[in-house]
This record gives sequence, C-alpha cells and structure tokens, in this order.
Amino acid sequence: MSETPTERNADSKTRVTVLVALAANLVIAVAKAVGGLLAGSPALLSEAAHSVADSLNEVFLLAALRRSRRPADARHPFGYGKERFFWSLLAAVGIFVMGGCFSFFQGFEALRNGAEEKLSGYVAGLIVLGVALLAEGASLIRALYQVRKQGGAAGLRDPALRTVVAEDGTAVLGVTLAMIGMALHMVTGQVVWEASASLAIGALLVYVAYRLGRDARDQLIGEAADPEASHRIRALLEAQHEIDSVEALFTMKTGLDTALVAARVDLVPGLDSERVEEVADRIKGSIGGVVPEADQIFLDVTDRSVREIRESPAATGERGGA
Repeated sequence: MSETPTERNADSKTRVTVLVALAANLVIAVAKAVGGLLAGSPALLSEAAHSVADSLNEVFLLAALRRSRRPADARHPFGYGKERFFWSLLAAVGIFVMGGCFSFFQGFEALRNGAEEKLSGYVAGLIVLGVALLAEGASLIRALYQVRKQGGAAGLRDPALRTVVAEDGTAVLGVTLAMIGMALHMVTGQVVWEASASLAIGALLVYVAYRLGRDARDQLIGEAADPEASHRIRALLEAQHEIDSVEALFTMKTGLDTALVAARVDLVPGLDSERVEEVADRIKGSIGGVVPEADQIFLDVTDRSVREIRESPAATGERGGA
C-alpha cells in the first residue's frame, strides 16, 4: 500500500514536533548537567539524565518515522509499519534505563551521603530549571497542538507522537518536582527533600516507560484492529445476500494506518465458480471502502453445502478408514 499525501503530511508534522522536542532536550540536558555539577544537586542531575534519555528517544522516533514507511518487499510482504512500534519500544527502554534508574541512583546517593549547596548553587539551579520548564512547556504545547489537529485522541494512535507527548508532559512534571525539592532543600537545609524529588522523578519515569512499553509490545505481537472496525466488517459481510454465515473474522494491525483482514465465510448453495470469484472481489472492495486501513484482505470462501458434506459422519469415516 503506497503512502498517501495525507499520511506524508501527518508524518512531516510529527517529524517537526520530534525535532522541536530534540532541540529543546539537547539544550536543556547540557544546562541541567552543568548546573547540577556546579550546584551538586541530585534533583538537577536526575533531570539532566531525564533530558539525555529524551534526546536519545527522539533519535529513535526519527528513525521510526523514516523506516516505517518503506514499501513492502519480498522479505517483508506486509511492509515495515511495525518498525514504528519497535523504535517506540526502544524509546520506552531508554526512558527506563537512562532516566528512571539514574534518578533512583541519585536519590539514594543523596540520602546516603547528603549534599551541601551554596546559595549561589540554589539560585543557578532554579534558574536552569525555570528555563527548562519554559522550553519543555513550549515543546508540550506544540505536541498537543498537533494531537488536536489530527483528531484529538485519534492522533495519539501514532506511537511517535504519543511518546513525545508523554516525554514532554513527564518533563514538565519532573522539572516542577525538581524545583520544589531544591526550594525545600534551600529553605530547610534538609537534603531529604531534594532526594525525595529525585526518587519521585525516577518513579514517574519508570511508570511512563512501562505504559509506553506495554503499548508497543501489544502492537508488536499482533494487536487486533479497533473493535469498531471489526464490527463494521462483520456487519458488511453478514449483509451480503450471497453469504450464508461468517464462520471467523480476524484482524491485525500491520502498521500505524494499515491492517490485515482475514475472514472465513460460507456462501449460499448453488453459486458457480465464476459467480464466487465475482462475489469475493466485490466483498474485498467493499471492506476496503468501509475500513480504509484494511490494505491486506483474505477471504476463505466455502459453499456451505460442500462444507456440510465434508464434515458429515460418512465423509469423516471414509477419511478415517483410508
């Protein structure tokens, strides 16, 4: 199935959104790392790791956008659409390992060894976090704007866009937690507040990584098409007067906007082979019209009277005795 202009336009907008997030995260990661080292702030260093993880994940998402639109070939006859989900899974692993685990490490180290900061360190750290909050917020607004333009919740079907929204939303919340922890550390002199902020950031990242990874896993192992699409296909099949019964219907997403449909149907008795072929072609065309993402459609068509003869006790006994 060739890529449509609408799909190319959606991918182009998603690519811009990912690039905006990448640029913001690269700049912010450097600022947070420098500020964290100068101030000796565990919360700020946790946020630096968070931004580094997000930057690497944006590279994964750019790869997903480029590779998932390759046309089908002999080795991959159903196309490369699932690459989108594979790279999103790597992004989730990156969030878990580079972001969540490092944040937990920073939090526990601060609780074990303590941390001393000067007033200038607090001020520098809060300034860096304030700038980061503005940058992350701008990137989040851009991503949410694209989601709205692509139909709200429907726009979040794209794992690349969903990952950017999750990363930016988590980043805004993470920066807020770091600012609160640093401010309370400055006021009370107790490092437990900043260490707790690092642990909270780690827990938040692990949760987000789990949710993104679970979604990618479901799609990689063969998730069914939307139930509404399956209902529309079944209703269409049952409405055909040449079809006596729908014995089975299977669907599977093969990409962001492509799906495989396989159905086993019994036709009414008396149709000749030419008529059966005509009916099958018409039904396939009708399914493609009702569910545009169904680019691979397979029908197992059987005459009910033939199937009943094959399944009769006499026929079964003959096969068993042969």
